[in-house]
Order: sequence, then C-alpha cells, then structure tokens
Amino acid sequence: MASRQVAVVTGSNKGIGLAIVRALCKQFTGDVYLTSRDPKLGEAAVKELQGEGLTAFFHQLDITDLQSIRRLRDFLKQKYGGIDVLINNAGIAFKANDTSPFEVQADVTLRTNFFATRDVCNELLPLIKAHGRVVNVSSIISVRALSGCSQDLQQKFRSDTITEEELVTLMEKFIKDTKDGVHSKEGWPNTAYGVSKIGVTVLSRIQARMFNEKRKGEGILLNACCPGWVRTDMAGPQATKSPDEGAETPVYLALLPPDADGPHGQFVSDKKVGKW
Repeated sequence: MASRQVAVVTGSNKGIGLAIVRALCKQFTGDVYLTSRDPKLGEAAVKELQGEGLTAFFHQLDITDLQSIRRLRDFLKQKYGGIDVLINNAGIAFKANDTSPFEVQADVTLRTNFFATRDVCNELLPLIKAHGRVVNVSSIISVRALSGCSQDLQQKFRSDTITEEELVTLMEKFIKDTKDGVHSKEGWPNTAYGVSKIGVTVLSRIQARMFNEKRKGEGILLNACCPGWVRTDMAGPQATKSPDEGAETPVYLALLPPDADGPHGQFVSDKKVGKW
C-alpha cells in the first residue's frame, strides 16, 4: 500500500471539512480519510458520501487528544508510508451570543484552534512525502485581528524570522492576559477566534520555512487559507458561500500540480495570495 496516495482532512464529518472530503473524493487520485472526534458522526458522513457514489475512509481523530493524533500517525505510517495531502480544518468558534467569560473563550479557542492544530502538525508533518501538500485552514478574520493588534504585536506576527517557540509564547501570553483582564492594555484585539487564527497563519509561515530548510528540493508546499464566509453550524445561515464553495480554495491548494513551486508559506483567499 505504501505507493498509494493518501489525503487526510481533520474535523471533516460536517461543514467545510465534509465538503473538502467530497471534492477530494472526486478529484484526488488516492484514498481520502474523513476524520472526526465521534466515530458515529464520522461513519455517518462516510455513508452519506457513499450515497453520492463517493468513497471515503474513516479514522477517529480528536485533535485535542495527543494519543488520538498518534494513533492516526501510526496507522498512516504503517499503511501508506506517509501522507500526500494534509488539510488541517478542525476548529471551533464560540457563538456571538455565548455568555462564557472572555478568558474561558480565549483558553478553549486557542487550545483547539492553535495548540491542538500545532500538535497535529508536530506529529504528522514528518510524514509528509516529497511533493506533499499541507493546507492549514485559517480565516480572513486573522488578517482583521492582526490589524487590531498593537504595532509591536503586528511587527512580531509579520516577522520573517519569528520562531515557533516565540509564537507559542505569544499565544500563551494572550490567554494569560485575558485571565488577568489586561489583554486590551497589552495590545490584543477583542477576538479569541481571530487571535487563534493569527496563530494558525503565522505557524504556517514558520512551517513553510522549516520545509525550505530541512526538506529543500522535495517540492512540498504548505499554505494557510481562508475558505470564506461559509454557511455552516459555525458561521450560521446568513453566510454567503455554500460549504462546497468554501472547500474550493483548500482543495485548490491541496491539489497544486506536482511540479508547482508555489504558492508556499502564503495566506491564500479565493485562490489568490493575500497580504499578511
């Protein structure tokens, strides 16, 4: 099986994730894995795709559980010898009317969207094969949140030399600053989701540099992207795009031709490289 190609999509039993799996089933030459925390929901989504004449495979993955990530890692390594396409789509957002205190929202949102996504990358990026594609689903809200940061923070987040450790320290500082009630004074915007996605976008830029340094010449491309405002449980019914439309940019990046040399380390929206 090691020669067979494989694509993995995190958080893909519904919404944009499921739409990405659907598109990959139609366009990717290899096995496509739909993952979710709850096996029942994942298996049901695979069945739904079967009803459309599409074949996806299910593997359990809770990105907040390191053992769950490692089980997936070991399975993919053993069965496929690595990963060809990884799309980090899993994430959460509190609803606008949620009454949880801001520091709770900050902690929970960053633990999932940034720290858990980073854990998945730490375990799975070493498995990416030559000419592999990695797509981290971020959000245009990260760009807006960045412009709401102090000049000092903006400079740090835009730096071409920021390290992963420095980024982690900043993300931890945001959580602490919200607990201490000083996040505004410390230059942070009032959006936990936005800050979590700043983390994802900057992490993507750092990871792309790492591939340039450690796996030069292997043609691996890694990008962050914004799927757009999509009608999902997360964004609600007012959003302008269908899930299938939201999947377009992540799938475009996942299926960049083998000889493509870019985009890489970029923030991509509507299939176009945006300014960070």
